[in-house]
Amino acid sequence: MNEIKPDADMAKKVMPYSGYYKNQMPGHDPYLTETGPGTPTGDYMRRFWHPVCMAEELTEVPRFLMIMSEELVAFRDGSGAVGLLHAHCAHRGASLEYGMIKEKGIMCSYHGFTFDVDGSCIEVPMPTGEEEEGCRLAKTICQGAYKTVERHGLIFAYMGPPEEEPPFPNWEGNFTCHEDDKLVPFSNVQTCNWLQVQDNAADQFHHTPLHTTALVPGHEQGTTFGEAGAAAFVIRPDLQFFPVHGGRSMAWTSSRRVDDDYIFIRINHQILPNLSFHSYLFEDGKKSKHFSRIHMHRWTVPIDDTNCKMIGWRAIGPNIDPRDVGNEDLVGFEKIDFLEGQCGIRRPERAKYEDGKLPPIPKHHRERDCYNDAQHAPGDYEATASQRPIAVHALENPMKFDGGVYLSRKQLRDATTGSNPAATGAGWKEWLEGVDGKPNTYCSGNVLKVPIGSTPEEEVERRRVVAQRCIQAITDADELPAGEREAFIQDKMAEVERDYA
Repeated sequence: MNEIKPDADMAKKVMPYSGYYKNQMPGHDPYLTETGPGTPTGDYMRRFWHPVCMAEELTEVPRFLMIMSEELVAFRDGSGAVGLLHAHCAHRGASLEYGMIKEKGIMCSYHGFTFDVDGSCIEVPMPTGEEEEGCRLAKTICQGAYKTVERHGLIFAYMGPPEEEPPFPNWEGNFTCHEDDKLVPFSNVQTCNWLQVQDNAADQFHHTPLHTTALVPGHEQGTTFGEAGAAAFVIRPDLQFFPVHGGRSMAWTSSRRVDDDYIFIRINHQILPNLSFHSYLFEDGKKSKHFSRIHMHRWTVPIDDTNCKMIGWRAIGPNIDPRDVGNEDLVGFEKIDFLEGQCGIRRPERAKYEDGKLPPIPKHHRERDCYNDAQHAPGDYEATASQRPIAVHALENPMKFDGGVYLSRKQLRDATTGSNPAATGAGWKEWLEGVDGKPNTYCSGNVLKVPIGSTPEEEVERRRVVAQRCIQAITDADELPAGEREAFIQDKMAEVERDYA
């Protein structure tokens, strides 16, 4: 067979009805997507703390979990201590998901071996008179276990080498939650590889086509940002992406003109390896707002290579959500209170919003076939899961607005290969120790009174310069004490408004 020349090959790829020339499927990128034990990205991710489940999942019986392709069992013993152990008993391999939770530790139901939350064997059952031998044997056995931390209804675990454990990162000391607000935990399973879900957080151009389906006749019933009253999101954003914190994370700005007087600068923060902070989701942009904080904290935690979970907190309260659109009752296990289609479960009734509140989820919602609803009003869940169980990067045709996706992938690759020492596990550990475990975030929702430019070219330049000045203000304030930092950034944003007044 004659070799096809490059120009002829390209002609065939762009010709009409060219499916025959595109039916060969290349493989996925195993380096970035696979996270099981012994994989490069899996080994890297194990150097960080990850939420593995909600506290409410720990009941009177053990909770089986799959995290990064490891079979685990989580439980809270009678003393209140939380354990995360390898699922299969070190004695003969029976699963501890069928174990008995005791005042201290968990007992395997097969032969009675009992393990503490750190994996220590605290009892080997022996016949009467041979108890001493049982104590001796217990010292020779240890169940695989991982250290846990509980915060605001989530259970976090560190699954890396114990000697390399980093400080638990309390972002800005209290996960940036205002004292009048609260963090409400949630956990939603996603039926695809973790990276394409994480990519979606960095892909913010999708808001207009995916979340404003009313733009297409026949799809008016779709749940959208517009229905939540956030009409500003209907505007296609001007996006800019900024490597920050020494390449350990990326801040991106999404700039939208609300009207001739106001511009909406949304700043989200995506952090290696799988954390993202999202600013206010229901912003209407009707008045000035400087340095509004995090509305959603989200980790994308691999279950295995073709499933993951979005797990984190929604901030609920009058400070973060002055429009009172959020609904705490809809935040939790396999549910979330914004936008239909964030997880595989949908609300059966497409009720209209009443007083800005989302409709409740009726009982037995799992039993309803929601495929028709999903086709008429797809959400992030459909968009990410339908990219195949593991997205094939070699088939992508990136555009300018995809810059955040490719920058975050590059940061991950540079970290896992060691090309960026600051972003390696050791580099993160050193940095977190230097900031006392309290790093700052760039996440912020901002509405600035900046009049529209006199020409389209001037308006584009204005949007971008204003966004860059917001990023610079946050960067300049990074090492200031908490109170001074917030005031400094707010002053800088007020200065931007004065400069354009």
